[in-house]
Amino acid sequence: QVQLVESGGGLVQAGGSLRLSCAISGTIFSIGSMGWYRQAPGKQRELVATVTGGGGATNYADSVKGRFTISRDNAKKMVYLQMNSLKLEDTAVYYCRLIGSNYWGQGTQVTVSS
Repeated sequence: QVQLVESGGGLVQAGGSLRLSCAISGTIFSIGSMGWYRQAPGKQRELVATVTGGGGATNYADSVKGRFTISRDNAKKMVYLQMNSLKLEDTAVYYCRLIGSNYWGQGTQVTVSS
């Protein structure tokens, strides 16, 4: 069993920054690739960013490239999403996920205001 708990969401003005955190716990021998996803009202959940198990490789959706940075600290079992230059269209519930599994967090709301 793996538990994922997101935190760090909130209300921010356009152009601002937020840092999301995902705490990983449970019985797991090793943690593979992790991803951040988001779901805006009325839209499908979409992949935002991924990071490999060792943290050496990352990938981003075109819509967030250059603004968001995914990182991880395996010793602390944490995954982060630094979000800069936030736009109104970044408003969504953000989820972390263990890639290739059905383990998802409960989500954290990010609201960007004008």
